[in-house]
Amino acid sequence: MKKSKFYLKDNKSFKEKAVDFLQSLLFWKGRRKRMIHTMDISLDDIRAVFFPKDFYEKYRYLGSVPYSEAGEIFKAMEPLVIYMDYKAKQWWCPRFVLRFLHLFGDDNSIVRVRNRRLSELKCKLTKGYGIVDYKTKWQWYDLRISISGTKQMQDLADAIEYKFYNDGAREDLANQIKDIDPNTKYNKGYTVGTLETELDRLEAKQQS
Repeated sequence: MKKSKFYLKDNKSFKEKAVDFLQSLLFWKGRRKRMIHTMDISLDDIRAVFFPKDFYEKYRYLGSVPYSEAGEIFKAMEPLVIYMDYKAKQWWCPRFVLRFLHLFGDDNSIVRVRNRRLSELKCKLTKGYGIVDYKTKWQWYDLRISISGTKQMQDLADAIEYKFYNDGAREDLANQIKDIDPNTKYNKGYTVGTLETELDRLEAKQQS
């Protein structure tokens, strides 16, 4: 089989490879090579592996997990995180092992690799399941979730996105209507279509 032109032969001795491996495990300074670098592992990072203090530290091995437990986004994302943890963590594997592999294998990141073998082991144990990213785009309720997982997980993420958008849009429209007509009967309990029709009617009345 012809090797890629980008293939680089590994000329490191066993001793050099062993040192590299140990350096990635111990409390070591991050290493830099051109534009790629790994973080400095602190005692607090180690503490979070074995004694997580909150939701974020407990499930961080899954990737982009909500940092704060306050707010509507956390309430929306929590069921997805818990379900993915249930499917990703095998019954015989303690969760601290996955956090350990995420720290020393993936550098507590979804884009960096600190130790390739540990990173691959974590991927094998979790079947590659994880949350790649979540963010809001055009509106505060326009939630976008990107995951690596099964169809069931994607269906759940899609349902969360839809409900978050629908609930947020209804609240936003109801507030706009109330600003124009404080005595309106319309509230966020109405459908998006009904609220849009009422808002259009009130805006047209204002302009006439």
